[in-house]
Amino acid sequence: MDLQLSGRVAVVTGASKGIGLAVARTLAEEGAHVVAVSRRRTDALPGEVVHVAADLMDPQEHARVVGRAVAEFGGLDILVNNAGGPPPGVTLPRVGFMAPDDEDWRAMFEFNLFSVVRMIRAAVPVMLERGGGSIVNLSSTMARQPGAMNVDYAAAKAAVSHVSKAVAEEYGPRGVRVNTLTPGAVLTDWWTRPGGAAEVMGAMVGATKEDVVTKVAPEMLRMVTGRLVDPQEIADAVALLASPRSGSTTGAELVIDGGQLKEL
Repeated sequence: MDLQLSGRVAVVTGASKGIGLAVARTLAEEGAHVVAVSRRRTDALPGEVVHVAADLMDPQEHARVVGRAVAEFGGLDILVNNAGGPPPGVTLPRVGFMAPDDEDWRAMFEFNLFSVVRMIRAAVPVMLERGGGSIVNLSSTMARQPGAMNVDYAAAKAAVSHVSKAVAEEYGPRGVRVNTLTPGAVLTDWWTRPGGAAEVMGAMVGATKEDVVTKVAPEMLRMVTGRLVDPQEIADAVALLASPRSGSTTGAELVIDGGQLKEL
């Protein structure tokens, strides 16, 4: 299937690893001009991808990123708000409502919500100049399943889902589509890095990191596939949502979670 992405200009945040890296690679393979945003460049990015080093917790950086896309390629057609998760220096999972203090909440919302809001705010006027565009915001199944674990992160992602629908409603008539992609647990370094979620969870339940990734986490999360999601599976869905082939899809939520969410 031709996704009709050739020559389109895309900005992907959090693009140095995991989902973001897979998205940047996939859009580039489909012929898009990709601006990859992260604190540091990785050699894993394709050579034709333009990297912009930026800290998206800095309110001044979002307009600079979009400006770079315009300077390099003349405009912006696609925005993928993937950056998120634990703010720098924070380790998740974190259990209990009382665990995060005010500063933890501020940092979590700054990274996972306000950076998304600011990127959209910078991107929409540029997209409107070109007659429209596509925004894909990454949320989380935690936004749909409130609980004691990572409550601040889940609340921020729930807000992302709300913002996505609000912006889709306002700008859909002017050609800007906005959709949310909601992953479940994805096999990224969020889980596998030293001191990451797999080790933290393993210490809680008395399991090795490897057992957490391959067995404990999928079982605890009730993933009917029995495994964590592959980042490429998320990237493929992002590419479809970004494509004109999804021209009637806006204000929607696509869940890719290995069957975790069971609610109607």
